[in-house]
Amino acid sequence: MKKLLFIILSSLFLSNIALAGMSDADKTKAWDCVGIYMANYFLPPGEEFEYGMKEKSISSAKVLKEYALEIGILEKDWDAGANKAVDKHYGSKFDEAKTEDCHKFVNSTVPNGEERVKKVIQTLY
Repeated sequence: MKKLLFIILSSLFLSNIALAGMSDADKTKAWDCVGIYMANYFLPPGEEFEYGMKEKSISSAKVLKEYALEIGILEKDWDAGANKAVDKHYGSKFDEAKTEDCHKFVNSTVPNGEERVKKVIQTLY
């Protein structure tokens, strides 16, 4: 009986640790970055860009979603927040400072974030 209780309590504790991977502030920042990344991917006509920036943007957005799902954020909740951010930023001009800030956020928030983004970029072709 004690073993069963220990297993149940351990499972609850570990699941709470997994869900603690992204605070509300981090989720808001992640969603905002997804909006910025998608705006980068769908830049308005006449906007200059490097193709590599588009690749990194779409890959970073994908890595953020994958990480959110890994730590237990429901896909419908993630998608709802991401859609709001995309609506907010869609049609914006490329902002290098905001984009670099988002890259730093991904690298500091997602374990092995930079490597994961590079791996996704390699799968685009």
